[in-house]
Amino acid sequence: MKNRIHPLFNHFFALVLFVIAALAYFHPVLQGKVIQQSDIIQYTGMAKEQNDFRDKTDTEPYWTNSAFGGMPTYQLGAYYPHDYVKKLDRSLRFLPRPADYLFLYFLGFYILLCCLKVDYGAALLGAMAFGFSTYLIIILGVGHNAKAHAIAYLPMVLGGIILTFRKKYIWGFLLTAVAMALEIGANHYQMTYYFMLLVLILGLTYLVYAARNGQLKHFFMSVGLLLVAVVLGILANATSIMATKEYADWSTRGQSELTLDPEGNPLKNRDGLSREYITQYSYGITESLNLFIPRLFGGSNSENLGENSKTFEYLTEQGLPRTRALEFTTGLPLYWGMQPGVAAPAYIGAIVILLFLMGLFLVREKHKWWLLAGSLMALFLSWGKNFGLLTDFMIDFFPLYDKFRAVSSIQVILELCAPIMAVLALMKLFDKEVAVKEKLSALKISGAILIGLCAILLLLKGTFSFSGLNDAMYQQYFGDEILKMIERDREAVFVDDLLRSLVYVLLASLVLWLYIRDKIKKNILTLLLGILIIFDLVGVDLRYVNESDFVRKRLMDRPFQQTAVDRQIQQDSTIFRVYDPAEGLNGARTSYFHMSIGGYHAAKPGRLQDLFDYHVYRNNKEILDMLNVKYIVQQDQEGKQYAALNSEALGNAWFVDRLIPVNSADEEIRALDTLDVGISAVLNTREFPGITLEAGRDSLAEIRLTDYQPNRLVYVSRNNEDGLAVFSEMYYPEGWQATIDGKPVPHFRVNYTLRAMQVPAGEHKIEFEFSPKVVETGSTITLVSSLLLGILMLGGILYSIRQSRRES
Repeated sequence: MKNRIHPLFNHFFALVLFVIAALAYFHPVLQGKVIQQSDIIQYTGMAKEQNDFRDKTDTEPYWTNSAFGGMPTYQLGAYYPHDYVKKLDRSLRFLPRPADYLFLYFLGFYILLCCLKVDYGAALLGAMAFGFSTYLIIILGVGHNAKAHAIAYLPMVLGGIILTFRKKYIWGFLLTAVAMALEIGANHYQMTYYFMLLVLILGLTYLVYAARNGQLKHFFMSVGLLLVAVVLGILANATSIMATKEYADWSTRGQSELTLDPEGNPLKNRDGLSREYITQYSYGITESLNLFIPRLFGGSNSENLGENSKTFEYLTEQGLPRTRALEFTTGLPLYWGMQPGVAAPAYIGAIVILLFLMGLFLVREKHKWWLLAGSLMALFLSWGKNFGLLTDFMIDFFPLYDKFRAVSSIQVILELCAPIMAVLALMKLFDKEVAVKEKLSALKISGAILIGLCAILLLLKGTFSFSGLNDAMYQQYFGDEILKMIERDREAVFVDDLLRSLVYVLLASLVLWLYIRDKIKKNILTLLLGILIIFDLVGVDLRYVNESDFVRKRLMDRPFQQTAVDRQIQQDSTIFRVYDPAEGLNGARTSYFHMSIGGYHAAKPGRLQDLFDYHVYRNNKEILDMLNVKYIVQQDQEGKQYAALNSEALGNAWFVDRLIPVNSADEEIRALDTLDVGISAVLNTREFPGITLEAGRDSLAEIRLTDYQPNRLVYVSRNNEDGLAVFSEMYYPEGWQATIDGKPVPHFRVNYTLRAMQVPAGEHKIEFEFSPKVVETGSTITLVSSLLLGILMLGGILYSIRQSRRES
């Protein structure tokens, strides 16, 4: 009994420590403050209509008209029936945000290390090293919550896989299934996809060892169990997955039907994102050294050096007041790497790198090979266009690889593998069966590599230009002298952080040497290394995410301030859309106050993006007219904003005189160049055959919107002839049901994006209601899968209790 209580006490202590560490780092949450996350501000704007409708009616709309002219809310935090995985997730994230995600980092990695049978103290150290990795902290600072959420559950899934291969079939299966369900529920499939690449490498490694040791039966049995667990975890999120897949096909991530670009040239990458877009954020090969030296390439686009900068000295010497000089130097553009910009370096710690290298010499078993291969894979793929041969191969031959942008983010796999290897190296140091000579050799070689690297970089300092991709712009705005001072500051932080990493390597090497020489005990080594790692990582983290990033909660609940322009537009009580050219398709401020044709999302509606690329950006105002853009935000000669009334906006719906038939998407979008959208419409007869091309309307024909909800639109039409009605709403092929006088009728797409319907003569009530079948079907699958998973969990617990009693 005593032997069983002791581990439980350790685990309880670990949980308490993780809570304290998470709250200590994000301590302003204890004062009721929230972190000001830029992406969450944009999400708040996008989801405003959805959330207001949910609060008012206690129902889920699944559609919003406040962004991109209308889109499903599947990727905007929609609630689904029977989403018990989400309830479990919320119970694990009981701390205030973002401390909840930091706690999950710690918890997930600790569970993984326990599955690897790692020493308790080393598991705590490893969890801290993983959780405080700079990239994992910075994504919380900018609001990439879904990404952080998905990363936090990756170690748990990995732990379940390893537990299964350790022949702990029941708990390995259950942990994999539950963790996979939570991972999918986090809704960031890019991180899950990258993790699956690591799992493939792990599986191949285990297969080689199984074949070598005559354990193929065990291997394939484990793989079979894991596949069932993964499928069960996926099915428990069936609604979310099916809805996401449905929307993805309609978005910019799906296959385009167009074959020609706006210039008339053949389109490339019709299936998925363009190669240039995918690799826009590609790590520079040398830049990857910031995994070891944080500000080797300047750190971020906005570094706070304050008075400790050459730029500050120069500005004050030129007579600029200290307060003005400080304002400038709190956001210096020090980053000079290969990417368009970064919020922070992906620093994983000098001590972690030292232990990782030691692991390459000390760790002998299969874990060494899949961790090393996974790290190299992530590193090479993060180089993107800078390692074009491999990246092109992945885009061309790996399914779904071209659906994700920012290839640099695959470095999260390296940030997962490195601390695992570091902890395994530490376990080898604890192992009395490993010779002291071997331990010392690993320490000397690893230390020499890193010290030598620091020396080489210091000697080569004069060969670096310290000039960045955006320096021409800085030169234009601030002049040559300021740019020279910025370059000198880049050089200064280069040297400072190089020496900083060198000091941590020397201190950690000394502590490790003392332990190997039996001068200090294991617990003292673990404590000292833990302190050094925390000081190292947290010291860098606090440069980018700290107390100054927190604001009062109400400022995040209402992140956008209403302007005179907003008030002017809101005096109009009709239903219409607003376009702010300054915001374009990449901002959600307008969506917070009005119905917008812009928005902020990683996967925009594909056809709306096409309309902008082919027409709106080329000043075809008729596109704005047919999208019912009644107000366009403009600036007067003094730069003051005002809402310009577009008197030619066509309203919510209208009758047209004729349909113009075309046979392809290219013809359809090109026809909009000269189309008079008020009296004509373009129909792709290849996609919608059998539609009568004749249309009629009398001089008094009208159709008007009488009742509006995001997911339900009611119109009244009057026309003495059979006519064709066009609606200024985005045509979405799934979920929208149309009726005339209560009887179901078909509707179709015209003008490349809009809904249309044949309406018989007379006065009629027309209704559109969004009732997505995918939610109904997915919810049934989710319910059955969740019940099965719950039964299996209960069975596993009862079986374990029974086995424990037998052993007692």
